[in-house]
Amino acid sequence: MIKSLTALAIGGLLAIPAQASIISLNFENIAPYPNDNNVFIQEFYNGGTSSIGTSGTNYGVSFGSNALLICLNSTTVFCSNTSRGGLGDSASQQGSLFFLSGSETYLNVAAGFTTGFSFNYVSSVSGSVGVYDGLNGTGNLLASVELAPNISGCPAYAAGFCPFGPAGVTFAGTAKSISFGGVANQIVFDDITFGTEIPGGVVPEPASWAMLITGFGLVGFAARRRRAAVAA
Repeated sequence: MIKSLTALAIGGLLAIPAQASIISLNFENIAPYPNDNNVFIQEFYNGGTSSIGTSGTNYGVSFGSNALLICLNSTTVFCSNTSRGGLGDSASQQGSLFFLSGSETYLNVAAGFTTGFSFNYVSSVSGSVGVYDGLNGTGNLLASVELAPNISGCPAYAAGFCPFGPAGVTFAGTAKSISFGGVANQIVFDDITFGTEIPGGVVPEPASWAMLITGFGLVGFAARRRRAAVAA
């Protein structure tokens, strides 16, 4: 797992070779909505398919074997204990990344990327994200960021894991993988974005930025476990 800490950044641009536009993985359309939270993302964003045979845009991004799609609640659909609460990008409200086994999952970019990236997350416990210059979290650790617990709940969406808050990290060198760490079933990620410091390219609500700033002072804080991200 991640051993060193760098400053949490909200101001880095990512340069991906031969790609000038903003790229955001919003985890939509990987599975029919709603779903049972049992679809593995696999090669959906890498010219291949998910565990149920769906395919998306080929961004050259693959995911670890334990990376799952979680179904997000709306005001009428209740498929987990997690929701965007109607906040953020309206086109990123139905699916996110999480894991049910192990202590982390991975994102691999074989072509490599530089400078930084951003994402949204919601967690009941402390989590962490690390950037490595090898695949599957191997090689040198280029940067890491600790994520503070940030859930407050969205009653209208029957979701304890809500709302999501923004985070980002910058680094030197060329990265080929990202580890997303935390306690299984207690942390969810969305809008993993390359090319801008703003997750998904959408400016977060003021409350979300406030949570991010508060997070600086909460690094290392161990929160008491709360309800699981997927309802029993």
